[in-house]
Amino acid sequence: MIVTLIIICEVGFWVLLAAGLAARYLLRMPRPGLALLLCEPLLEVLLLVVTAVDLRNGADPSWKHGLAAVYIGYTVGHGHRTVKWLDGHAAHRFHGMPLPRPPRYGKARALHEAKIWLGTAVAAVVATGLLLLAMWYVDDPARTSSLEAWMHTAWRTAGIHGLVALSYAVFPRRDPAPAPGERDGDRPLTRT
Repeated sequence: MIVTLIIICEVGFWVLLAAGLAARYLLRMPRPGLALLLCEPLLEVLLLVVTAVDLRNGADPSWKHGLAAVYIGYTVGHGHRTVKWLDGHAAHRFHGMPLPRPPRYGKARALHEAKIWLGTAVAAVVATGLLLLAMWYVDDPARTSSLEAWMHTAWRTAGIHGLVALSYAVFPRRDPAPAPGERDGDRPLTRT
């Protein structure tokens, strides 16, 4: 049941996102579109409540409960950024706004990657908090080892992502210099 609900929440996330963006940009109804976008966190609250009820009803904590906690953590850490990114692309497509692009070079790119990593760290903190609450609630270390394993997975993922983000600061990608006789704005998109 928990895995099915996680799938429903993920599908619901994308359906609400598409409906919210369609209302904002295709139907030119920004307030209802924003209301639809703001309904997305309710899906995670529903998942959290169902997971807690499942544990309260005596279900053995398993990988499903761990996956639910990590999913909720990921949504808290990266959901807003994902919605903002897609909203920027919809604004570009339907209203001619500038395309939101991350910086490509140097310190700006390293800072961008660090901000994304912070989302992963927030996800790990939220997942860990939920898993610890579940472990405390069950209060049987023999039954909660799978939840503890999910905490390690969340922090391992955050560590690997942190190393990748750090690589942008340690080995920054340099802005290519313009060819002789070219100004910065006149560079061709591809070089031959």
